[in-house]
Amino acid sequence: MANLQFKALRKSFGDMEILHGVDLEIQDGEFIVFVGPSGCGKSTLLRCIAGLEEITSGELLIGGVPMNDIPPSKRGIAMVFQSYALYPHMTVAENMAFGLKLAGHSKVEVADAVQKAAQILQIEALLDRRPKALSGGQRQRVAIGRAIVRKPGVFLFDEPLSNLDAGLRVQMRVELARLHADLRTTMVYVTHDQVEAMTLANRIVVLNQGRIEQVGAPLELYNAPINRFVAGFMGSPKMNFLPCTLVAAAPTGATVRLEDGTLVAVAVDATGQAVGAALILGIRPEHLEASRTGGEGRARTAVRVAEHLGDTVFLYVDSPGGAGQLTVKAQPEDPLHMGDEAHLCFPAQRCYLFGADDRTLPRIA
Repeated sequence: MANLQFKALRKSFGDMEILHGVDLEIQDGEFIVFVGPSGCGKSTLLRCIAGLEEITSGELLIGGVPMNDIPPSKRGIAMVFQSYALYPHMTVAENMAFGLKLAGHSKVEVADAVQKAAQILQIEALLDRRPKALSGGQRQRVAIGRAIVRKPGVFLFDEPLSNLDAGLRVQMRVELARLHADLRTTMVYVTHDQVEAMTLANRIVVLNQGRIEQVGAPLELYNAPINRFVAGFMGSPKMNFLPCTLVAAAPTGATVRLEDGTLVAVAVDATGQAVGAALILGIRPEHLEASRTGGEGRARTAVRVAEHLGDTVFLYVDSPGGAGQLTVKAQPEDPLHMGDEAHLCFPAQRCYLFGADDRTLPRIA
């Protein structure tokens, strides 16, 4: 096992800089997830760890040892890709053993390593099969097994579940969490799926345009996002955002006016903002309340679509003032349906405010 450290790491392709001075430390045995939209640099950062991309400047250390000039085979890492990359003419056992054989390990060592990895992944019954006789989930287990037999200090996963259907992704997330608990090895995982990030990570690294926006435990990022980007990226469905104007600010809370004129009290310290400043109000779908009853602090709207998912209903309603659409997570017994008039309530303790710089204003407990 090993810890990783990035010191002002930069990566450029020609004149285009992809990673802009990344500073990060990953502790020994952590499960870290890099998450962000396509093109944010998360896979490039993973490939820099693996040695598949040359670092332009800065430093990468694994176990305290500088790795910039160390070839991939000497870094003590193993990588699992999105594609399974299994040899079709080899059996499962032969695929898992191939790297060890190339490294010159004895037949006894190889057989023992393959058997132990197969037990961990519960694929002992598949060892004599070829890849064409396996399901997608089984092939991914074999690819992970091929990494396990090498006993690396660091596991790298590059969107390994992207090719699986929804049911298998859930199953494999459970198995990956169990695998980390069993092996207690440092794991670095890349995904664009924030659900995978929330369910797997000890800590999440949110990347945006080659820069780290925030690092923290899943619930820390969900409940205390540092800015609007993190707030909007973490959570499914994503946070609702509404333009508003600051009407009053005190250390005990603020009042904002929505575009339709509705006044909303928010448990946020906005004293650093000028009255009349244009802000953004944020509230998650599960905290936004919709009912047939109007009243003070409630915004009038209309239900455009109601999605019934069994235990949950998602209501898609007009944003007050008509600028866009909001999502409300409701209960199946909710009486609102498509076409109904509704009134939105914004609980003060559940709201966020974002300044002109998109930074989150301090919330009041």
